[in-house]
Amino acid sequence: MYRLMIVEDDPGIAEAIAAQAELWDLSVFRVENFRSVTEDFANFRPHIVLLDISLPYFNGYHWCAEIRRVSNVPIIFISSASDNMNMVMAMNMGADDFIAKPFDLSVLTAKINALLRRTYDFSESAPTLSHRGAFLNTGDGSLVYNGSEIQLTKNEFRILLCLMENKGRTVSREKLMERLWNTDSFVDENTLTVNVNRLRKKLDSAGLEGFISTKVGVGYIVE
Repeated sequence: MYRLMIVEDDPGIAEAIAAQAELWDLSVFRVENFRSVTEDFANFRPHIVLLDISLPYFNGYHWCAEIRRVSNVPIIFISSASDNMNMVMAMNMGADDFIAKPFDLSVLTAKINALLRRTYDFSESAPTLSHRGAFLNTGDGSLVYNGSEIQLTKNEFRILLCLMENKGRTVSREKLMERLWNTDSFVDENTLTVNVNRLRKKLDSAGLEGFISTKVGVGYIVE
């Protein structure tokens, strides 16, 4: 089931869109805290986003830019500010489409479904995992924090992916070694330690001090 995230501060419009989308078997999340759109995005992991321009605290352009830092998910702007300048700006910010208010719900649904088909027919959605403001894109292996990308090696990405998938739970060294090398054969444990230490240094340098904790004699944890 595809997931639709609605970032619209008019409850009536948001409710109408949600009801229509659910008729088409879309899973819907309506943002209610307009200070934490990126956190909601990371937690819900939508396949497509509907985004108004005029919002409390920060406008839609701000949130579009923030989402684009961590994801290529399709974004459709819905707004009554439908002059050419706003349409052009929306597209330049990374939007995939712009629909002017008022709109016909059936037309909006058709555009949503068309964009979903074009985007996902031949590929699976790559979810984004988040913790402490860091976003790990499981599709391209990128890690973004404070708007900057932290370059990871293949092993560093696999370690971080395993830890973030198990956020709040200790992951044993054995499980990490199996994840890294996908083998039951003996691998020197010091190799894992070296990889974890290199990853920690990168995270510390980027401002993510203490991102990975050691549970002595057990393994590692992100919490």
